[in-house]
Amino acid sequence: MTDTVFDVAADTQRAWTGLVSASRRMQDRIEARLKAEGLPPLGWYDALLQIERAGPDGLRPLALTRRLLLPQYGISRLLDRIENAGLVERRRAPDDARGQIVAITEAGAAMRARMWPVYAAEMRAGIEDRLTAQQIATLAGLLARLHGAETEDGGDKGAQASDIS
Repeated sequence: MTDTVFDVAADTQRAWTGLVSASRRMQDRIEARLKAEGLPPLGWYDALLQIERAGPDGLRPLALTRRLLLPQYGISRLLDRIENAGLVERRRAPDDARGQIVAITEAGAAMRARMWPVYAAEMRAGIEDRLTAQQIATLAGLLARLHGAETEDGGDKGAQASDIS
């Protein structure tokens, strides 16, 4: 009797490999363009966007970690770098003397706004220039379905792919 627990259909393997490699290639292209334009890395954009959306009250680092399209490790170092650049500020949480709040500065909001056109152009080049509107809608639906499968166990839904500008 063959143990089928570890068998993965060839199409499933191709889908996984394609998903991961397409994502990595697009991220690499966006990172290269941001660097060429003298702008910070993509991870900074994601952090600045989430912090900006939190409004003037800011966001706790743990909440930021849950919303980012980044792994949890390294969030303190990321915030240190962004804060050192003057794009965010940390302050004591009003309801918790040991807690922190991270809020965006005017310079941070301006930087995120400068980064978006570069990010958007690469997104268009990587997706809109290669797929039809129907294919994009189908892909978005399939990815939303996969994302939903990942969050059905109670995990945080985090940032939405359609909500990054």
